[in-house]
Amino acid sequence: MKVLGDAITVQIEEAVKFVLSNIRLVPSLDQIQREEQWEYPLPAVREAIVNALVHRDYSSSANVQISIFDDRLEVRNPGLLPEPLTPEALKGTHPSIPRNPLMAKAMFLWKYIEQWGRGTNRIMEQCLGYGLPEPTFLEELGGFVAVLYGRRYLVEELNQRQRQLLAHMEAKAKEITRSQYQKLVNIPDRTARMDLEDLVKRGYLQRLGRGKNVKYVLRGFSP
Repeated sequence: MKVLGDAITVQIEEAVKFVLSNIRLVPSLDQIQREEQWEYPLPAVREAIVNALVHRDYSSSANVQISIFDDRLEVRNPGLLPEPLTPEALKGTHPSIPRNPLMAKAMFLWKYIEQWGRGTNRIMEQCLGYGLPEPTFLEELGGFVAVLYGRRYLVEELNQRQRQLLAHMEAKAKEITRSQYQKLVNIPDRTARMDLEDLVKRGYLQRLGRGKNVKYVLRGFSP
């Protein structure tokens, strides 16, 4: 664990350095130039850190936390989203409602914020453009969490929907039903059934139950 405490701009730069010292260089997905790149897009990492520091609840004694796992990176800050914002709304066009307006204005003038109300959209665009699953934004334990998923499941044999599902199950829900998968990636029942059965055949998932009670769990996980 590393604790950072200084001016907010210094905290941002030191936090980015901390991430770089704890993530891997991986082969690029570029089919022509097989160069190495960081496993997470740095603009998305920086954006998540800036958002956490600018929009955190400074009346809370809790800290902004960066947690790095084998398959994901989490940036957590104290304070729930201001109403009427929701985690789901952050994935589309949404108003800018800064919790700390003076700090947000300063960060905008210092060019740490490029455009109002676009931070989470930029994180999503960067990750998807990097070939990673869609990030997750959620509220829990009185705070806000941005989850960036790594390339653990970015194998050529799986489609983007399947990779998103496996990353989602690894990070949040260890089991899922077909209808839940349909809602997660917005696909028809037949496509969901084919995707899930393919994951079972490949050994990623295990099917439990029969009929309407069928659910799918990550291989090796006991519900």
